[in-house]
Amino acid sequence: MNAATFTYPDVGATRLGPLPDGYHHLHHRTRIGRGRPAFEAAGAAVTTFALHRRSGAGVAATSPRAEQGTGVRVSLGVGRLRVTAPCQVVWTAYEKDRTGFAYGTLTGHPECGEESFVVELGEDGSVWFTVTAFSRPARRYARLAGPLVPVLQRAYARWLGRTLTRIARDA
Repeated sequence: MNAATFTYPDVGATRLGPLPDGYHHLHHRTRIGRGRPAFEAAGAAVTTFALHRRSGAGVAATSPRAEQGTGVRVSLGVGRLRVTAPCQVVWTAYEKDRTGFAYGTLTGHPECGEESFVVELGEDGSVWFTVTAFSRPARRYARLAGPLVPVLQRAYARWLGRTLTRIARDA
């Protein structure tokens, strides 16, 4: 997988913003715990794709942890209703109080855009998880789903937050 296969021009926009016009925007923030152990456990779960796997998604990645250029195939659903979404990691953050990554859509993904997953440790010790995305339909069935797609994306972001809260709590 290489950068030439991205299906959108605004590669990296979830890192610094602003999110580009012409897309549905998603920003979901969840308080998932407190303290450095919770932050470290959550950051590891996000960057090793364990969060996605524990949330019920299938994940195949070209490296064990998110690094720029890592190819990722996320799949959801069962049988004929299983949707596979090829992506590539466009940026990572491995900082003292901020850990995460973003991936962008590749040819064959039902949507076109980018999504980031970031864990932050606040000065007060609170640990926050943020999902930021911009997307629009790329495949016919995604266009036919119309306004249902953003609702499903928001529900999935909330589910990721609840899953990561459990992971951080067990740390």
